[in-house]
Amino acid sequence: MATHDFEPTTFHGTLGSYDPVLQIADGDTVRTSTLDAGGRDARGEQQVELANAQTGPFFVTGAEPGDILAVHLDRIWPNRDSAGSSTSVAANAVDPAYVPELPAFRADRVVAEWAIDREAGTATLLLPTRLGRLTLELAPMLGCFGVAPAQGEAISTATSGPHGGNMDYPGFGPQVTALFPVFVPGALFFLGDGHALQGDGEIVGTGLEISMDVQFTVSVRKGKGSSWPRGESEDYIFTVGNARPLDQALQHATTEMLRWLQEDYELDALSASTLLGQCVEYDVGNVFDPAYTMVCKLAKRFVTQLGTK
Repeated sequence: MATHDFEPTTFHGTLGSYDPVLQIADGDTVRTSTLDAGGRDARGEQQVELANAQTGPFFVTGAEPGDILAVHLDRIWPNRDSAGSSTSVAANAVDPAYVPELPAFRADRVVAEWAIDREAGTATLLLPTRLGRLTLELAPMLGCFGVAPAQGEAISTATSGPHGGNMDYPGFGPQVTALFPVFVPGALFFLGDGHALQGDGEIVGTGLEISMDVQFTVSVRKGKGSSWPRGESEDYIFTVGNARPLDQALQHATTEMLRWLQEDYELDALSASTLLGQCVEYDVGNVFDPAYTMVCKLAKRFVTQLGTK
C-alpha cells in the first residue's frame, strides 16, 4: 500500500479508455486535485475549455471486468476561496405555466458568486438579493466521477450511466465509499466537478462550483460484479440508477439494491422485497442533465445483523 501525490496536467471531457496518468495498486491512496466545472484551477485560472473536466484516469492494478472498484473518498475540500452557481431553477423542474417566471427567461438572470471560508467551513452569498449575506455550511462532494465504460465508449461528462459520470448526488462526500462496476482492465478511474455545496437534484444546473483537493483510497472486490454504481456511508448502503425518464432511473436503483441484498446478504427475493417495502429510502440525484439520477438507500441497521457472504 502506497500513497501517491499526483498533480494533474491533462484533463478529459469524457470518461473513456484513455492512457492512464498513473498506475496504482489495490489499497493505494492518491492525493490530487480537480478543476471546477468550468475548467478553472485553485488559482481561478482557466486550464481547459471543458465542462466537468476530469482528473485521471488512474489505472488500478488487478481490476478486471466483473470486479467492483471501491473508491473511499478520504477527503474532499475546496482549494480556493470563491465559488460560483447558477441562479435559476431549470425549466423541467417546474410546471410549464411557471417557466416564463424563471430568472433564466427574464432579464435578471445572473451568476451568483460565493465567498468560501475554508477554515470556518462556510459559503457566503455575495450576490445582492433579499437573502442578504446568506451563509451556509459547506458539504463538499464530487458531482462527476466514475470509471471507463465498456466497448471503447467515451461518454460525455454532461451525463451519466452504469459507469458513473455526472450523477451530482450530494451523498458522494467525504468518508463515503463509491463502488463502480469494472468494465475495462485497470478500471480507469476519473474524478472532477467538485461542489462545495449542492441541494438535491442540482435543480439550477450547478452546485457551488469550485476546484478541490481530493484524497481517495482504492480497493478491488474480485468477482463481485454489479450493474450500477453503489455506495456505502456510515449509516447507509445505497445504489444509483442513471437514466431518463426518472422512473427508469428509480427502476435501475431499486433492482440493483434487490440484487445486492440477495448476492451479499443472502436474502431471497421475498425477504429482500419485504425489507425494502417498509424500510427503503430514496434520494433524488441529478434532474438537470440528459440522464437523471435516483438513489435507493437502506439503513445499515437493517442489514448488519444479516452478515455478508
